[in-house]
Parts: sequence; C-alpha cells; structure tokens
Amino acid sequence: MQEGLQESGKSVEEAVAKALERLGLDRSQVEVEVVSEGRAGLFGIGAEDAKVYVRPRTDAPDETPLEDEPPLGAEVYSANRNVRVVGDSDEAIVTARGVLTELLSFMGFEADVTTRMPETPGDGSGHVSAILDVTGVDLGLLIGRRGSTLAALQYMVNLIVNSQMKGQTTLVGVDIEGYKRRREDALRNLALRLAERVRSSRQTITMEPMPPNERRIVHMALAEEPNIATGSIGQGEDRKVVISYKREI
Repeated sequence: MQEGLQESGKSVEEAVAKALERLGLDRSQVEVEVVSEGRAGLFGIGAEDAKVYVRPRTDAPDETPLEDEPPLGAEVYSANRNVRVVGDSDEAIVTARGVLTELLSFMGFEADVTTRMPETPGDGSGHVSAILDVTGVDLGLLIGRRGSTLAALQYMVNLIVNSQMKGQTTLVGVDIEGYKRRREDALRNLALRLAERVRSSRQTITMEPMPPNERRIVHMALAEEPNIATGSIGQGEDRKVVISYKREI
C-alpha cells in the first residue's frame, strides 16, 4: 500500500493536484488533510504556501486513472466530509458574496455580484459550491492576462471565507462578465480543430501551457473523439496538453 505524502502549493487545490500527480491516484482514491490553507500576503510579501497531507484511502479500489489529469468535476477533497455543495441561501455562499462585494468596492470597482450554481466543466461543476458572477463597467483589469488576476481574486475570496467559516470548507468560483464561459468555449473549439489536424496528419500537437482547470476542459472535450488521445507534459505553470493520434485496435 502506498504511503501518504505532504505537498504544498499556492492554493490548497494546487497542492492537492501536485500530490495526486505524484501518487498517480484520482481524487476519489485519497483522503486529504489540510495542514495549512496558506496566506496570500500583501503584494506577495509574507505569503505562505498552502500545505496538504494526502494519503490513499484504504477502501478505495486498487486502480489508477487512464489519464494523467483528475476527471473534471471531481471534488477537490472528495474524502473530506466538510466539503459539500450548497445553495444560494447557505451561510458560506452569502459570506462569499459579501466578501467579494467588499473587495471590489475596496479596489474601486462598481460592480454587481450574483450567485448561481455551476453548470459546465469550465464553471467547475461538481468542484465548487457556487459561482459568483460579477458584472459592471470596465472590469477587464480584474481578469488579467489569461485570467491570472481573476484566479488570484477567486483564491483570495476562498481564503477569507474559509478562515471565517470554522469547521466547514466551501469552495466558490468567481467569474467576471462571463470570461470563463467564453474561455471554455474557445478552448473546446480549439481542441476540436487541433484534434482534426492530428487525425489528418497523424502528427502529435502540443498546446501552450495552461492551468489545470483549462487542461481538464481540453481532456474532456476530446475524451470521445475517435483516434485521439490526450496527455500532459511539463511541470507546474509550464504543464501542457499533448494531443496525439491513437490507432483503433
């Protein structure tokens, strides 16, 4: 039986993903103990990585996933009973909406924040409890290059909320002016076009580096495509999806 291991990352989610990759297991096959949720710091000063301890479940089936990415929609802590899907009236979601509203106001943005349930893989369906949709004027700065600022904002909201909600871990997604949905559609369309090129040329194509959630969108988009296989190469922020030709047996 495999031993557990401790891993760290910029967020709990990233630390869990690293541990799963090292163990070669799926989220449904492990138990996750959050050692430290980390600290964002101010402008990066005083920041601390999140730390988790991940161990194989004793009651998990002895098998490994076919792909090197955990299935999209899997819960971040599948074995942590404190993680649950909640509705708009839940205290944690109300708190998250309030936290995000205050952060936006503090940064000088005039925006409205509404909540909804996640609907698509890009939303994080089955992965987050709710989506906080932000609408307003001139919000492009909150998205950043390839969504980097948006990701940082989402991390900050979850960090604050879970520090206030003792004994309960709730993850929420943040979207601004439908950016994530547009990005999901663009990635899916790109993946399908590249898959067609691979089928025609039988040459492997390596995509640009993407964060884990975007790599999963590509994997899912091509999961049922004939003669197409996907995988990932590289480490950390340089990790990329590889699309290759697969002969039918």
